[in-house]
Amino acid sequence: QVQLEESGGGLVQPGGSLRLSCAASGFSTFYYGLAWFRQAPGKEREAVSCITPTGAPDYSDSVKGRFTTSRDTDKNMVYLKMNSLKPEATAVYYCAAMYRYCSSHVSGMNYWGEGTLVTVSS
Repeated sequence: QVQLEESGGGLVQPGGSLRLSCAASGFSTFYYGLAWFRQAPGKEREAVSCITPTGAPDYSDSVKGRFTTSRDTDKNMVYLKMNSLKPEATAVYYCAAMYRYCSSHVSGMNYWGEGTLVTVSS
């Protein structure tokens, strides 16, 4: 059974940091781009980052320079380190997998996790 399971969300103060993890099971991530999306209340799901099967990362302009994504293919894991968090980063964060490529489009993903809530508030 294919599964993506996010962890590491929680409450953090503005300016703080969090590290999200996503564990894949039921398939090998070796050939997959691994992405992070987020969805704030009342807003559409938006792309945050993606890392290609060969390890090249890409980021949305809103998080570039503050967020870092990485992957451990041997462990079937993808990570998102978030620094200098702002209140507008409050959202449910989802990891997703796309066969062979990266994409910023929700419709391009093959698999999705169920999300982890990040709340940035004082």
